[in-house]
Amino acid sequence: MNAFEIIGGKKLKGEIQPQGAKNEALQILSAVLLTDQKITISNIPDIKDVNKLIELLGDLGVIVERLSKDTYTFQAADINLGFFESETFRSKGGSLRGSIMIVGPLLGRFGRAAIPKPGGDKIGRRRLDTHFLGFEKLGAKFIYDSKKEFFNVDATNLQGAYILLDEASVTGTANIVMTAVLAKGTTTIYNAACEPYLQQLCKMLNRMGAKISGIGSNLLTIEGVTKLGGTEHRMLPDMIEIGSFIGLAAMTESEITIKNVCYSELGVIPEVFRKLGIQFELRGDDIYIPSQKHYVIESFIDGSMLTIADSPWPGFTPDLLSIVLVVATQAKGSVLIHQKMFESRLFFVDKLIDMGAQIILCDPHRASVNGINKAYKLRGISMTSPDIRAGVSLLIAALSAEGKSTIYNIEQIERGYQDIDIRLRALGAQIKRVEGSGPSH
Repeated sequence: MNAFEIIGGKKLKGEIQPQGAKNEALQILSAVLLTDQKITISNIPDIKDVNKLIELLGDLGVIVERLSKDTYTFQAADINLGFFESETFRSKGGSLRGSIMIVGPLLGRFGRAAIPKPGGDKIGRRRLDTHFLGFEKLGAKFIYDSKKEFFNVDATNLQGAYILLDEASVTGTANIVMTAVLAKGTTTIYNAACEPYLQQLCKMLNRMGAKISGIGSNLLTIEGVTKLGGTEHRMLPDMIEIGSFIGLAAMTESEITIKNVCYSELGVIPEVFRKLGIQFELRGDDIYIPSQKHYVIESFIDGSMLTIADSPWPGFTPDLLSIVLVVATQAKGSVLIHQKMFESRLFFVDKLIDMGAQIILCDPHRASVNGINKAYKLRGISMTSPDIRAGVSLLIAALSAEGKSTIYNIEQIERGYQDIDIRLRALGAQIKRVEGSGPSH
């Protein structure tokens, strides 16, 4: 098990470029299966979850060519549908949560698909019902093999339908959109997710010849077409990384410029960090964060304690709540963090409490943070990363802490953050990768 060793308490300085968006990549890469024409995609993040999906596409028969570190071409001219029945697909697909995203395009184009029960983060239940109910509304039939934990899907006669989603699932919406673009007739998806990454997918599909309207709203209308063509696509920068770097700068009193952020696509994210008292300015399309000794959490107009909660876009993304929580520990003032979507994402706060943070975990969904206004630094400890986002929050805490911290299970962090240690060292952070056997307890 690899680990990061961090000597904290150092002020960082310099410029950092956010990687391409992980959550966009999993949708966009799956969409290459919708056509036999060549598709060029740039700003692809070089991270494990994405690389696994690219490898899976290659196994399916997609011709993959890497033009540079972040740019690939894909051509799905000759797909091996028999690969679904292989043990290789079961083991690879089962270890990658993003593998569910290939089902929609395969159903749309070929009328059949199969999927092992997906894995992924340990952050509570992550239902796939939204995907499956959407496919069924369009005419797909599911057969679940409980012994093999495998779904076989038959969709030889897909028809457009009115679909009201039970939750505004981003991956669910994307998967249903990719199925519906090649179904007969018109599909209407209400309570659709409208995240920028989903908008990117819809715009790319339209460039390929799809007919999708209502992009950016929660009501999508899709007129089915018979065939899609090739295109070029560039991914947005990762908004979770951008938020992580804003938080990092505040916690470590660093002067950091985050380059090329596509500010107009960040929604309420900058405003939420402003509510924590973090100062920054927009310079062109870069976010400049000055070195700040203290930052003060706002309260509501009536003087009551600020609550920051996640909600579907254009609300605040749940992936940044862990970052907001850790940043609040060093602020002046108090905030209630309400994580509505996942019931296990706040359990990492025990590590922050061990480091000296003042946090009360009210229940699996809510944590009350009493900011200590940098009266003292957090202290370095040994810890294990439970999931991608908590892992980066603990990394930020360690970089601001006094003394040495060791973070184990960094494979979780590296599933979502490309070359994070190298990029942090370029800002002056003392962080190194070490071979570790894991914490002793």
